[in-house]
Amino acid sequence: MTASALTRPGERDRLSVKLAQLDWRVIILLTVLAGIGTAMLYSIAGQTWSPWAWKHALRFGVLMLAMIGLAMIHPKWWFHAAYPLYGFVLMLVLLIEFTPLGYTAGGAKNWLNLGFIRIQPAEFVKIGLVLALARWYHSHSAQEARWSWKLLVPAGLIGVPFVLIAKQPDLGSAMVIGLTGAAVMFMAGLSWRIIAAGAAAAVAIIPPFVMFFMHDYQRNRVLTFLNPEADPSGTGYNIIQSKIALGSGGFLGKGYGLGSQSQLEFLPERHTDFIFSTVSEEFGFVGSFTVLACFVALILISLRIASLSHSHFGRIGAAGMTAFVAMFVLINGAMVMGLAPVVGVPMPLLSYGGSSMMTVMIGFGLIMSTHVHRYVELPKGHGLF
Repeated sequence: MTASALTRPGERDRLSVKLAQLDWRVIILLTVLAGIGTAMLYSIAGQTWSPWAWKHALRFGVLMLAMIGLAMIHPKWWFHAAYPLYGFVLMLVLLIEFTPLGYTAGGAKNWLNLGFIRIQPAEFVKIGLVLALARWYHSHSAQEARWSWKLLVPAGLIGVPFVLIAKQPDLGSAMVIGLTGAAVMFMAGLSWRIIAAGAAAAVAIIPPFVMFFMHDYQRNRVLTFLNPEADPSGTGYNIIQSKIALGSGGFLGKGYGLGSQSQLEFLPERHTDFIFSTVSEEFGFVGSFTVLACFVALILISLRIASLSHSHFGRIGAAGMTAFVAMFVLINGAMVMGLAPVVGVPMPLLSYGGSSMMTVMIGFGLIMSTHVHRYVELPKGHGLF
């Protein structure tokens, strides 16, 4: 199918044409990463599909079909849904805070108990935030995106959920939301002066924030990150065991199903936060490098898709979705290596968990929609704010 043919509306709106425009490199990389996650969950469960591996594989299969379905949606519908979706997910976060529906797990009140299902709204805030920011920037000029009082609006869109989710307290999700929002503002053309001032302010505020505003267990995580050996059998246990697993794999690893730290359950949360440590232990540097190379390829392809979109909404939206996936990978990777505090951020597609996988696959649904509809141009005009 030629580019000139795809620019004809009657041709490009056909379902068969849209399906033919799917980027199979993205689909293959997502499948490979989810397959590695399934294999590792099978391994650490004692070579059995229960309780994690079969659910992980089933979720991915269903969500892959959903992602392809989302890719067929015209960008104008993503555009129209941006603000309402942001408001809806923010309302879910408020329900946790101010109603009995809030459910506490792992020391944080960050789940919404609907009776028949429990969901983690913080995961879906990332989607709503990126779409809302993309719509705002689509309706404003490059000069306003670089330096203007109107930047208080995107700052507020980022700041409100950041504060609410950090208060739950869910520092990991708050970090991903804050860094994703900052990445979107940077990619939209934010002035370097504001970036430098913001970075300086962040560095200055971290020490008092840690000492006076964090909960005790969060402060202990930061202090443990700085000196994990101070309490090796207590607060430092997780990161020490993770480092042992990472280092013991060597170049080629101990072999599939032969990781002592994970198989003998020395490694905590081996099926969620620390699954990358399990990969390193059983497949060594080669396995770890392969996983990270897949993520790098996925991120670079997604950024390329964003750059080719004819609409500013598509460019910002796809780049923002790519940014939050990249934040997941960077924070989790740094966390398991002892380069960042343990904040409960999963490794995308590898870690077990429905909310996280759903968020990632919805994000790639928008990225694929941007690719399929890359020649679509949305009218500029000023919307809300």
